[in-house]
Amino acid sequence: MFTGIIEDMGVVSNLKEELDNLHISIKSNITTELKIDQSVAHNGVCLTVVNINDDEYTVTAIKETLDKTSLNTLKINDKVNLERAMKLGDRLDGHIVQGHVDQTATCTKIEEANGSWVFTFAYDASLNNMTIEKGSITINGTSLTVVNSKKDTFSVAIIPYTYNHTNFNTFKIGTTVNLEFDVLGKYVAKLVSLNK
Repeated sequence: MFTGIIEDMGVVSNLKEELDNLHISIKSNITTELKIDQSVAHNGVCLTVVNINDDEYTVTAIKETLDKTSLNTLKINDKVNLERAMKLGDRLDGHIVQGHVDQTATCTKIEEANGSWVFTFAYDASLNNMTIEKGSITINGTSLTVVNSKKDTFSVAIIPYTYNHTNFNTFKIGTTVNLEFDVLGKYVAKLVSLNK
């Protein structure tokens, strides 16, 4: 379990394909605090640390993960949002995040808003996920509040701190991101689909 509060932005230092797997090496300020077998969320995707070498560590993404997330678009020097699993007894500053990406979305609009930014995303609503106005959403592992919720699109407002401390500052129109919908939203979406 995670909270959606990003601890660090790592940098992709190496990508190595092995059969259907992708070994992703990342340089990060938190590497020295990691251990092998530890779970770390990478742009919202929970992956296991399999190797550590100085300030660089490696995780492995399997075909299922690559098919359903944006990790298959990573390139050397890309910035990745990182969060270690939460500890029992810690404050839950974001919301409950599982690290299991539901689907991807595409950034369709970026607006400066007099000191902040509004990012709009479109997603495939046929997968029966939905956002809820003022509900929570996880984008690339970052816990955010939904605004302007519609059937297949929504927006989020980004404050300067979040913009500077996550990979939102690298987004462009067309950027693919990972979405994990709020547990409450998933429950409501399930009820809606059952009542059709």
